[in-house]
Amino acid sequence: MSQITAKSALISVFNKDGLGPIVQKMNELGITIYSTGGTDKFIKDLGIDVVPVEDVTSYPSILGGRVKTLHPKVFGGILNRRDHEGDVAQLEEYDIPQIDMVIVDLYPFEKTVASGAAQQDIIEKIDIGGISLIRAGAKNFKDTLCVGTVDDYSKLLEVLETGNGVTTIEQRKEFAASCFNVSSHYDSAIYNYFSSDSQKKALKLSEQHVMPLRYGENPHQRGWFYGNFDEMFIKRHGKELSYNNLLDVDAAVNLISEFEHDEPTFGVFKHNNACGVAQRETILEAYVDALAGDPVSAFGGVLISNVEIDAATATEIHKLFCEVVIAPSFTSEALEILKGKKNRILLELVNGALSRKRDTNKLEVRGSLNGYLVQDPNLKTDQKEDLKTATTVAPTDAQIEDLLFASKLCKHTKSNTIVLAKNKQLCASGTGQTSRVDALNQAIHKAKSFKFDLEGSVMASDAFFPFPDCVEIADNAGINAVIQPGGSIKDQLSIDYCNKNNIAMVFTGTRHFKH
Repeated sequence: MSQITAKSALISVFNKDGLGPIVQKMNELGITIYSTGGTDKFIKDLGIDVVPVEDVTSYPSILGGRVKTLHPKVFGGILNRRDHEGDVAQLEEYDIPQIDMVIVDLYPFEKTVASGAAQQDIIEKIDIGGISLIRAGAKNFKDTLCVGTVDDYSKLLEVLETGNGVTTIEQRKEFAASCFNVSSHYDSAIYNYFSSDSQKKALKLSEQHVMPLRYGENPHQRGWFYGNFDEMFIKRHGKELSYNNLLDVDAAVNLISEFEHDEPTFGVFKHNNACGVAQRETILEAYVDALAGDPVSAFGGVLISNVEIDAATATEIHKLFCEVVIAPSFTSEALEILKGKKNRILLELVNGALSRKRDTNKLEVRGSLNGYLVQDPNLKTDQKEDLKTATTVAPTDAQIEDLLFASKLCKHTKSNTIVLAKNKQLCASGTGQTSRVDALNQAIHKAKSFKFDLEGSVMASDAFFPFPDCVEIADNAGINAVIQPGGSIKDQLSIDYCNKNNIAMVFTGTRHFKH
């Protein structure tokens, strides 16, 4: 049947917000309501008649509420086919009521896990009866309308009000799709809870939030972001985000999280790499010096600050064409200035967003061949205590600060990479080169083109030097301190060169490839 007039409904929900108007409307339409436990009480308290499921099954809720609806009289009422003579006959034979609508909202398993609850409390939030009702009602969408989440309550109320209890096959199928989305997501969350890292035998990804993007990597490609964008940002202004915008935003957020509680730090990003970064006493100074790192590449880039952006800084930013500006906050004056370009996207970081992103330890997933590559995120940040001086000359305290600064930038730059820094300012970087020598030469050339004096600067490498050629090139450019992972069988060649030429070099023991 294309259209069905609902005469009965089974309601068994955890979240009752918004349920009142639905049962009121059902009561007006003369729909018989069956229910269980807390939902039964909720409906009765509204002064509406309800038939307890126990009256249908002749069994009470047992095992502390673990078994309430799991009974042939319930599932027969949901799964029967109206146009099947045998099904109709069996309903009559076994006195099974026809159930036209099923409304379920599952136990909050994910929220319970996120709350840090004890394992037994988490286990009890694995819904059995509810998930079974959802699957049964959605499977039989031809004859039954099934709602599987509180998120669809308002939609159901609209259907009841506009159709006066009559539903179409198109409506029932749409609700069924939502139900299977709910059930598959729920099962994925449970699997991921039970599967430890050593037992990961399948990749289960499920994300309920989706944000359409302006387009994909190119305008002829469609694009979407799956994730709760609002947990990270408050969008204050600007056009819709694109796929490339979000790639750059992600790169910017990943890097600035390394400086979350540091002195004012500003970053400028283009094509997932920092083209300018500086740390200064004020955010205005940090922005000006970050922009000086590569004012050409900054055009159309993504800008990010680790502290509030004030009016003075906004005035300088406003002189530059940029796609996105990100900060923990903006002064009201700064917002008004930056809104002067109608398409400029202004994103305010939600309080604690950087820490949450860094601490969630979410797996990194990317499509590859006919499958996926998955890895742990690189959460290792080189610290002072990690450094092992490999040369007879030890770095000064000021050099160590610059080396660690450069190391953070290097970690977030495409390999092969070399980062040159001085006085907590990115002078230049060589990004995504096929050889480390090419990366270094690119960085030196770029630094000199923007009039940086590399005398006394430091160099960071994302991986070890197999030959002494890089330290020799760096020495000739005026660089006098180096940070690298070490670990090459020919480390001594680079160490010997540094010792002969009064260059300090430290090993971190950690490689930071970023492909």
